[in-house]
Amino acid sequence: MEPKIGIIVCGFDGDRQFIPNAYIQSVRYSKGLPLVLPVVRSDRLIGEYTRLCDGFLFCGGKDITPLLFGEEPCRGNGNTDITVDLFQIRLLKQILSSGKPVLAICRGMQILNAACGGTIWQDLSLAPGHTPDHMQKTVSHSEASHRIRTERGSLIREYFGPQFTVNSLHHQAINTPGTGIHVSARAKGSTIAAIELEKHPFAVGVQWHPECMYRTSPETRTLFREFVFRSSVNL
Repeated sequence: MEPKIGIIVCGFDGDRQFIPNAYIQSVRYSKGLPLVLPVVRSDRLIGEYTRLCDGFLFCGGKDITPLLFGEEPCRGNGNTDITVDLFQIRLLKQILSSGKPVLAICRGMQILNAACGGTIWQDLSLAPGHTPDHMQKTVSHSEASHRIRTERGSLIREYFGPQFTVNSLHHQAINTPGTGIHVSARAKGSTIAAIELEKHPFAVGVQWHPECMYRTSPETRTLFREFVFRSSVNL
């Protein structure tokens, strides 16, 4: 039986909720059954989502409302949608309590950190020191942009090795890691590139977009396949 992977919608486009196809295909190619989970305001339905699925994929999207990590908007902060933010944080907290696997990508990684009480750089220009531009200008989002360094003993080191070249499509990043968050990779300038939640079977966040690199990167395929495999363990 294929594990049911709940893919949480990225947000709203007018009156439509959306998910780019690359997320769905990456789950499908990794032998998971993708199920799209739209934004709802019901705690009961959020509980049903948590019980229904075996693993959860949190995707990229717009910026997070700064008040949700204890700040007011700063220069460089982009468009936000507090309805989506609150839904995702509430859902993620329930999922973490259940112990079910989570793979969190880009904004998803930042939501994971916020759900654990951490903070976000609202724009990388606000971070101290010299931080390279992480919003790549390449035609294809699958192209490499910069290197990351992985930490010993992390799952990211196991899947990607000591160094790896990733794509990059973000202007925000984690500032203060939340409770139980372990930093497992950094980019140049110490920008946090990946995190893992301690004492959780599999809760991994990456700041780049592996769904766009699925066809070209064996390491990326390993990440998705391991996530789907971990989701199948309790079937």
